[in-house]
Amino acid sequence: MHPRYAVFGQPIAHSLSPSIHAAFGAQAGIAVDYRAIESSREEFAHELSDFARAGGRGANVTLPLKEDALAACAELSERARRCGSVNTLLRHGDLWRGDSTDGVGLLRDLGSRHSFDPRGKRILLLGAGGAARAAAFAFTDGGAGDLVIANRTHARAQALAAAIGDGTRVRSCDMSDLEASAAFDLIVNASAAGHAEEALGLPRTLVSPETLCYDLSYAKAARAFIDWANSARATRVSDGLGMLVEQAAESFMLWHGTRPDTAPVYAEQRARLVSSL
Repeated sequence: MHPRYAVFGQPIAHSLSPSIHAAFGAQAGIAVDYRAIESSREEFAHELSDFARAGGRGANVTLPLKEDALAACAELSERARRCGSVNTLLRHGDLWRGDSTDGVGLLRDLGSRHSFDPRGKRILLLGAGGAARAAAFAFTDGGAGDLVIANRTHARAQALAAAIGDGTRVRSCDMSDLEASAAFDLIVNASAAGHAEEALGLPRTLVSPETLCYDLSYAKAARAFIDWANSARATRVSDGLGMLVEQAAESFMLWHGTRPDTAPVYAEQRARLVSSL
């Protein structure tokens, strides 16, 4: 049976992942059958089972399914186990193995395209869902000096900080507490507010001339945060397209055993987004 790959999520029609993996496959001389599959949380287990029966060998998972993907796995990589988040599935026999490529993808994009090294830096992370969890562990593993996790439901931010277990460098706060905060070196929006077209209502004092403002989403979902960053006169602002490409490259390597060159694929996807505006 011909191996198949996919990205699951809701909504998913906008996803660039199929074209990214097609470009990676072309580089490697591999015919990649990778498609986008719309799935709600209620339908995901059934959709994933059907996908496996049809030859599914690997999948990416995005909003709102990362916790459901974790539950579907019989095995977890060490990084997926630690951060409690799965965005990449690999078929092993009749079972799914879960991995998390979000964190490494984020750090690679920050380092290669934005010259940002988290070591010793003061970082604000907005959100406490699956992508935020991967980012939080990546930052602490990468040597962040001070990581503040803020979420509209403070209990979720508290739970994530507790899961990391480094009280000297990692703390949670309520969104309202940010009014009294000093500026950060990096502000990462990992919340779902942009997907719901909701404003975060952040104070502009969080931004200094050196602050990098980074949204894990791209296109329309990143617009509100990027508009806020620009209104706060941030000079370094980015969406998460680079992270998307880098985490996809990590998934591709796990599935096919070869790491693609991300630079031309990133440039192609950036041009595609610009032309769609």
